This record gives sequence, C-alpha cells and structure tokens, in this order.
Amino acid sequence: MRRRPDKASHSRYLRPAPALCLTVRAPDSFCGGRTIASTGPDQAIMTQVNEKISTRVEGDIGFIRSDNPPVNALGQAVRSGVVEALDRLNAEPAVKAIVLHCEGRTFFAGADITEFNKPRVPPTLQEMILAIENSPKPVVAAIHGTALGGGFETALGCPFRVAVPSARMGLPEINLGLFAGGGGTQRLPRIIGPEKALEFVLSGKPVGAAQALALGILDAVEEGAPDAIGAAFARRVIDEKLPAVAVSRRDDRIAATRADPSAFDALAAKLTARSKGQEAPAANVAAVRRSFTLPFDEAMAIDAEANRALMAGSQSRALRHLFFAEREAARIPGLPKDARARDVARAAIIGAGTMGGGIAMCFAGAGIPVVIVDTTQEALDRGMERVRANYATSVKRGSISQEQVDRRLALITPATDRAAVADADLVIEAVFEDMAVKKEIFSDLEKRVKPGTVLASNTSALDVDEIAAALDRPEDFVGMHFFSPANVMKLLEVVQAAKSSPEAILTAMAVGRKIGKVPVWSGNCDGFIGNRMVAKRSAQAERLLQRGAFPPQVDAALTKLGFPMGPLTTNDMSGLDIGYAIRKRRGTPFPIADAIVESGQLGQKTGSGYYRYEPGDRTPRPNPDTDALIVATSAKLGIERREMSEGEMVERLLFPLINEGARIVEAGIALRPSDVDLVWINGYGWPRHLGGPMFHADETGLAHIVARLREFAADTPDDPSLEPAPLLVELAAKGQGFSEWQKSRAAA
Repeated sequence: MRRRPDKASHSRYLRPAPALCLTVRAPDSFCGGRTIASTGPDQAIMTQVNEKISTRVEGDIGFIRSDNPPVNALGQAVRSGVVEALDRLNAEPAVKAIVLHCEGRTFFAGADITEFNKPRVPPTLQEMILAIENSPKPVVAAIHGTALGGGFETALGCPFRVAVPSARMGLPEINLGLFAGGGGTQRLPRIIGPEKALEFVLSGKPVGAAQALALGILDAVEEGAPDAIGAAFARRVIDEKLPAVAVSRRDDRIAATRADPSAFDALAAKLTARSKGQEAPAANVAAVRRSFTLPFDEAMAIDAEANRALMAGSQSRALRHLFFAEREAARIPGLPKDARARDVARAAIIGAGTMGGGIAMCFAGAGIPVVIVDTTQEALDRGMERVRANYATSVKRGSISQEQVDRRLALITPATDRAAVADADLVIEAVFEDMAVKKEIFSDLEKRVKPGTVLASNTSALDVDEIAAALDRPEDFVGMHFFSPANVMKLLEVVQAAKSSPEAILTAMAVGRKIGKVPVWSGNCDGFIGNRMVAKRSAQAERLLQRGAFPPQVDAALTKLGFPMGPLTTNDMSGLDIGYAIRKRRGTPFPIADAIVESGQLGQKTGSGYYRYEPGDRTPRPNPDTDALIVATSAKLGIERREMSEGEMVERLLFPLINEGARIVEAGIALRPSDVDLVWINGYGWPRHLGGPMFHADETGLAHIVARLREFAADTPDDPSLEPAPLLVELAAKGQGFSEWQKSRAAA
C-alpha cells in the first residue's frame, strides 16, 4: 500500500480491509427503495435507491454503490440516486463515514454526453457534488478504472480519495471545447496549486494513481476491491478522527499564487502560445485564475455561465462532433455479423525508409514484435538509425524514457531476407509508389507467409485492385494508408479492394486502433479520401499563385484559421518531387509548381522550394528566386496579377475540397461525412476546433458554398470539378446540412 507522504495524519499504514459481504443484486429494472438481504460478517443489508444506485451499511460505515454500465456515466438517475443515498445514510445514527464506489470496470468515467444540448434536469452535477461536500459525515471516494471529467470532479468533492494502483484520473473537458465546470477548475488548484492545476486541465490527459498520490490528489493507493480499500480508509477516518475539510474551503495551496500571480501568468502564456483561434484554452486559464482571485461560490457561478456559453458555441459543437465521429467510424455497415478481426501477434514491414521505419515504431510502441525487411544491409542500417534518432528526440522532449526506448527497439528486428516474414500475422508493404514493384513484392510475399496472414499496401494513391490482382488470395489483401510521419500522425485509411474479405478489413481496423491510430474505412479510387480532396486544394493554391498571391499569403490564409502549416509549406516539407511525379502520372500540370521542380528546387531536402531554408533549419523564409519565377509564369500564361483578400483565398482553398468531399460521400468512397472530417483532422492538420471540412461546411452554410463554387466555376471554365456536387446542391436547396443527411441515412 502506498500513502501520500506529506500528511502527518497519514503516518500509519491502512488497516486490513474488512471482509466483504456477499450481496444479492437487484434486477436492473427495479427501483423504489426495496431492501435486499445479503450475508456478511455484519449481516449488511443492501437497499436499492433507484435502478442505478444502492446503499448498504457495515457497522459504522455506509456505502453508496453506482452500477450504471458500461462506464458509470453521471446521468440524471445516478445524480439523483447519489443525493438520495447521502440523505439516507446521513439519517442512519450508526453510520460515521461513507464510501462512494462503483460497480463494473470503472469509477464514474464522466458526464453523460448524451445530455449535452438538452434541458438540465436536477440535481445537476454541481448540486450532487455540493451535497457530497456538505455531507455531515465524511465521504471517501474509492476510485478504480478511470475517473474522468465529472467523475473526477465528484471525487474532488469528497474530503478523502483513495484508489487502486491501476486507476487513472483527469479533466479532459478541453478536448470537448469546455472546462471542468463541475468544480474541477476550482477544487483542483486548492489541492495541488494553481500552476499544476493549469497544466492538468490544459493537457486534458489523465494521470496514473502513483502520480496522483505524489501530487496530493489521492490520500492513499492500495490493491483491493474499491469498496474494500474505501472501507479501510474510512476506518482510519473514524478511528484517527482525520479532519474532513471540504476542498472548497482549503486555501493553503492557492495563497502563494494569490499573493504573486506572475508565475501563473507566465505559465499560462507559455501553455497557450500555440492555441491560436481556440476558445477553450483561454477559458480554462480564466477558470483556474478565478480559483485564487474570487471566492469559491462566486467563481463557480461565473464558471457555470462561461461553460454554458462554450457549450452553445461552434467550437465545442465541433469537438463533440469529432468525439462521436470516432465512435461511428468503427462501424462498417454491410459486413457479416459473424465476421471477426484476426489476431495479430507479430507484424512485418517491407521497406526500411522513412515510412516503413515509422510504421514499425507504431507496432513496437503497442508491444507487437515487428520485422523490417529491406533489400540491403545498408538500407536497413539507415532505416534503423532514423528510428533511433526519432526515439532520441522523444527522450530529449521527455515524452518517453530511455528504458521504454530500449524495450521498443528490442521488438524491432531488421532483415534482408523476405523469408523473415514467415511468422507474421500482418505484412505491410511500404516501398515507393511503383505499381510493378508492388506487384512483384506481393506475389512473392504470398508464397512466404502462412495461411490467413493479412497482406497490406501503404500506397497513398495507386489502384489497390490492380495490386491485389497479383495475388492468388486477394481476399487477404487490404490497403493500409499511413500518413507521414507514421510514428506521429494519427490517421490510417483502411482501403477496401474489390475482393478484400470482411476479416481482412476488420483486422486492419482493429490493428489500427491497437497501435494508436484513428482508422477510417475508404473505398478504392485515385487518392482515396484525403489525397483525392487535397488535390483540389493544391489546384487552387496553384491558381492563387498564378493570379497574384505569393506563398506566404497563401499559407497565412489557412494558418490564421488554426492549421499548423499552410499547403505550400507542407509541400516543401514532403518534397515537391512527390507531387510532381503524381501530376505527371495523372496528366495534370501545375505550371508554377512544375517550374519550381524543374529548376532543381525540391523543398526542404534541397534547401529551397516555395521557400528558402538555411542549413539545419526548417524555418521557411521568402524565396526571391521562386517569387520571380511565379511572376514570370503568370506573364507567360497571360494572367494579369491582382490583389486578393484573405477571405477570398480561404474560400478558394477550402470550398473546392469540401465539394470533392461531397462527391466522395455520394459515391460511397467514404461511408459518412463525419469520416471525411476524421481524415482531415487526423491526417491533414485541419484544426480540431473547426470540426473538419464537412462540419465546417454545415457551419458556413451550404447555400453560400454552392453560390461561391458557381462563381469559381464561371471564373475557371477549364476546371469542371468546381461545379457544385449534386449532393451539395440538393442539401443546399433543402436547407439541410451533411449532419442531417448522415442522421437520416443512419436511421434508414
């Protein structure tokens, strides 16, 4: 058992947990206060408060149990049940302390998100927590699983908190465009200090029990059943008369910041420096600041109003949209109900280049042994050196430890013989984009792997059906398009070929989730979902340059919206020769982009492209040579250059790709508009607070987008793709959006 070391009152170990009583569980549909007999050392009686909440008394300790699967979400029935249970146990003369715990796999894992945007039904979360905090008998929160959001706030409303070692807790509300309005931003600073609390809420990441104990969030960490460790600590509270001071009335951890907030202000500026355009980070800072500048009740009242305003805003709607979109993306309609993903205990990667090494790191990070195969030892050595360099950067940043790196490197085996793939359950080809090479590789791999091994190509644009044609067992083949750098980027497009089996598709989706990706199903077409759409944006970026803009203006139009980098900076980073080769294959010349490549400028790899780069520095700087080339190309094309507003550039860059997204959805290449949003959020840097292109289209208004596209099409008659997509026109005419269309399709 581990204890918080900084409290004198916690100087002794917990007493052994009392023997647990055996209770008879009430039917889920039952409520109304009926008592149910159970056996145990104290002949405890469990009383069902409602269908979610029950109580029992063992000697002088009362228990409140929540049983609301799957995650004990804090819905109205749970909240009202807890308040009623507190009233009952406080009315029991024998009870001296109360343990709050949960049945199932987790403590309260958060608010019931399905109640968002609905009228609030009392008791609210804040009212329930206030009832806990004002209980005349001290309440011990016994945490297991995850205590997140409102669940963690509930624990903070208890004067004492204990947890099992595997428990995790956090305030992830910022990921939904909100802050912890149930008291998290007011109570947490009073336990760990405003500066630590600020880091906590701005990261949105949970911490483990050991770290929570060290911070002072927990009073004890012990192995055992939640109610047992809660009872053991409650025994101490009673016997040692531990003072049960409400967290809201503690001032010692906020006093120093109240006297001198300069360190807090500096930290806030540092932590929010990269959150341009986002409302939630600033709102979180303001809420934590209120913890040391205003009385608790006044701060809570302001928090409530501020959070309601955030919840009603577009940014929070966007982030909640993405929360549900990730859940929905896992569902692939039309697959047989008995189809199952195959187990993947070992993987293999063909190609030790940047992409292959990054993919191998993903598997090693998930604890899956992986073989990297390349044709020469020299190529393998370069690839492994790149992997080690990536890990060294992560260690330097503090994101992982050297011990973790050593464990991961031990899971990566380099090989020059393709025979090394024999034991793999999944083999991913990650070589350069050449159809003949890929066909040869897969034809050979099929002879070397065991039956049932899934074969996957990391192609970004090639026809997966043509690749699969080289196989005798095309049903075991699937596209798995990772995004560069593969060890960082979250997106994985799972591309279904004509003969891909349901098992192969489900295996790719399941593996993607296991290695930390956001897998999105895609049909087969040139560029799949993301690259097919980005091609439309690239064409417009080219046109903006032809008509009067320069690279910094084009990129700024999107970075000011919150994109991490503009399209031209991205192209320089990826290498301009890549897009050049694709355009040559497609027969779609870009006069300016092609001229830059043909002048020998390939982007960062050569020190110049759209921008100029100093040796060892990736900072883009204006490139006078490219600017002159742009002006000359405009003149050669007979185009009179003009000034363009930032608003026009934004619409010309985004509306055509939204238009292509509508075509992709209508054609069934993407299953749903929200899948398109996930692709752009996780693969192309679309700002999360803008929800993705299809969500952004709904927020902008489809009628406006249709009207502007028609203007663009009239202005650029040589590009028929600018004509509004039929689905876009149909929805605009009906006054509907993609969200409504998706809901109607799901209900059909």
